[in-house]
Amino acid sequence: MGYIDLRSDTVTLPTQEMRDAMYKAEVGDDVYGEDPTVKRLEEMAANIMGKEDAMFVTSGTQGNQVSVMTHTHHGDEIILEERCHIITYEVGGIGYLSGVQVKTIRGINGIMDPKDILNAIRMEDIHYPKTSLICLENTHNRAGGTVTPLSNMKEVYQIAKEHDIPIHLDGARIFNAATYLNVDVKEIARYADSVMFCLSKGLCAPVGSIVTGSKEFIKKARKYRKMLGGGLRQAGILAAAGIVALEKMTKRLSEDHENARLLAEGLNSIKGIKVDMSTVQTNIVMSDISATGLTGAQLSSKLLDYGIKVNGAGDYNVRFVTHYYIKKDDINKVLHAINTIVKEQ
Repeated sequence: MGYIDLRSDTVTLPTQEMRDAMYKAEVGDDVYGEDPTVKRLEEMAANIMGKEDAMFVTSGTQGNQVSVMTHTHHGDEIILEERCHIITYEVGGIGYLSGVQVKTIRGINGIMDPKDILNAIRMEDIHYPKTSLICLENTHNRAGGTVTPLSNMKEVYQIAKEHDIPIHLDGARIFNAATYLNVDVKEIARYADSVMFCLSKGLCAPVGSIVTGSKEFIKKARKYRKMLGGGLRQAGILAAAGIVALEKMTKRLSEDHENARLLAEGLNSIKGIKVDMSTVQTNIVMSDISATGLTGAQLSSKLLDYGIKVNGAGDYNVRFVTHYYIKKDDINKVLHAINTIVKEQ
C-alpha cells in the first residue's frame, strides 16, 4: 500500500492467496442457488458461528438492515445502544426500510446495562409499540473497538428470551472480540439469534459480509436481500476470498491488537495527546488531541505530507485502526511524524 493507512481496516487489500482463489473460483448463478463457492462459504460461516444457516451479503450495512427487516414489522420498536453502527452509519435505514422506531440506551464504552434494557422493553399496552428486537454490537466501533463481556451478553440474552424478543448482533469485528476474550467465536454468537460479521474489514476480503441464523430466518432474509438488490449472480468470485479470510485471516488478529496497543502507548507519551488505555482492547485507538492545539482535520492533513492517512474531523478526536498491512515499523514512523508535528505546532 502506498500510504501507511490507519483510517480503517476496510482499506485492506486482498492477499495474493485470495486473488488466486478468486481467479480459480468455481461459480454459478447464486440467485438460483447454483454457486458452489458461495454455498461452501455460507456452510463454513454457519458452522463457525454455531448457527443453522448463513447468507452472503454485499456489506455489513446490508446485513444489518436485512436482519432488522426480517426480525420486525412496521411500527415496532427496537432497542439499541445510542452510538451503535446501525444508528450512526447506516443512513437511517431502519426507519426507511423497516419502518421501526428506536429506543436508544446510553452504554458505557458501548456496553448497555442489562437493567436498562429490561426497563426499556415495552409492556403490553394499547398505546405502545411492540418491542420486537434488541441489537448489540461487539466489538463496538465508536467506543473504540471495545468488547462486550460474555457475562453481559448472557444476561441480555436471558432477558430477551424471557420476553420472547430476538437479539441481532452486529458482529462486524466479532473475530476481534473473540481474540480479545480468547474464546471460540461460537461463545459470543450463542447469545444472539442472528449474527452479522464482515469479511472485508480486518479479514482482508475485498467485498462482503455474512448473516447467520436459523434456517427459517435465513430463508426469509434472502427475500429481503433480493429486494435490496443483493441477489448476486456468479458471486463465487467474491466468496472465494471470504473462504480464505475465514481459514487464514481470523487467526492472526492478535498482531493487530498488539500494534494498536503499541500505538496507543506511544500516543500517550506525546504531549497534548490522551488515549484511554482501558478502551484499547482490539484494533481501534481513539485519541483526544485537544491539548495540542490541532483539530483532527488539521492533524490528518499534516500527516499526509508524511505519507500517513488517518481519519480526523473538525473536532479534537482522531481514530486510528490497525490491520494486516500495518506493521510495528509503521507504528514507529507514525509516532515519529505525530511527535514532530505536535512539537512544531
